[in-house]
Amino acid sequence: MALISSQSIEIVAAADLVWRVVTDVENADKFISGIKRVDIITPADGPNIVGLKWRETREFMGKDALETIWVTEASPPQFYATRAESHGSVYHSKITLTPISEGTRLTMDFHCQPISWPAKIMWVLTSWMAKKSLGNIIIQDLEDIKVAVEHRMLP
Repeated sequence: MALISSQSIEIVAAADLVWRVVTDVENADKFISGIKRVDIITPADGPNIVGLKWRETREFMGKDALETIWVTEASPPQFYATRAESHGSVYHSKITLTPISEGTRLTMDFHCQPISWPAKIMWVLTSWMAKKSLGNIIIQDLEDIKVAVEHRMLP
């Protein structure tokens, strides 16, 4: 599975607070600027977010992209992993929270595995463009999360 992008940001907040924000999928469209809409398909079972499934609409390369995403693994408040399948490819992402002296380092890794022949051909032709675009999207998402976390810390 090809690593598309791995990006990190440092947030001046404890991992527990960062975790509450990054797992607030239902409201992600309110604090992540690139997400237009979130529809929960299968809600989380209390604090256990494994199995949480949602449909996310965001703009990607000038068009609305609708993806169904679900949490496959989680260890609060260290990480959670997701999977999505679309356009002949499987996508995996992992959100990792690492305590640091100033707060928390939030990292997102995004992987893609083209499965169908058309997806494999498109990957060869356009992967350079997708990698750059997705890297920028991830950076913006992380910056938006940082603002949301640090704003929630205000009295």
